[in-house]
Amino acid sequence: MKIGVLALQGAVREHLQQIQSLGCEAIEVKSLKDLTEINGLVLPGGESTTMKKLLDRYQLLEPIRALAQQGVPMFGTCAGLILLAKEIVGYDEAHLKLMDIVIERNSFGRQIHSFEAEITVNKIGIDIPAVFIRAPHIVSVGPHVEILAEYDGRIVLAREGQYLGCSFHPELTDDIRLMQYFIDMVNDFSKYYTCKNEQHIVH
Repeated sequence: MKIGVLALQGAVREHLQQIQSLGCEAIEVKSLKDLTEINGLVLPGGESTTMKKLLDRYQLLEPIRALAQQGVPMFGTCAGLILLAKEIVGYDEAHLKLMDIVIERNSFGRQIHSFEAEITVNKIGIDIPAVFIRAPHIVSVGPHVEILAEYDGRIVLAREGQYLGCSFHPELTDDIRLMQYFIDMVNDFSKYYTCKNEQHIVH
């Protein structure tokens, strides 16, 4: 199992360490070649506008969209969540536009207002530590999006099929349950993809 972490900017190392701790191979994604080797992709926290510029510079935006069309699971944390969203409040144009959610940036305050809270996540567990740093929140979701967690009346974690997005930084804690949940998603996709290919070969 190979999980890629977009390694252009942001909290890359921490995601790589969590993935490795769960027995998967972690790959830093910096080029088109790196994208061809992975079963799932993590879009880490950082600064979404900077990350978008770097995606454009290294010509990775469309290849990531193409990967999404193949059904490859993607996990966006903080800025990564903003990259996934189809709409951003106050902005004319979103970035990858993959997940049917509306996002508001920096909705929990500036960096000096960063904090940690414990939240309950549907299907995953209770008392999950969540680090909020200039965090966005999900304003609204489409009909096929499942809300997994809220904090202070705001949606902070959701899933739509192959996409998982959260407002906070799970990689900055020792709790690996959320990353395990994503890896389980990747496993499910890989089994489905293998089965589909086998059926294609048979016919």
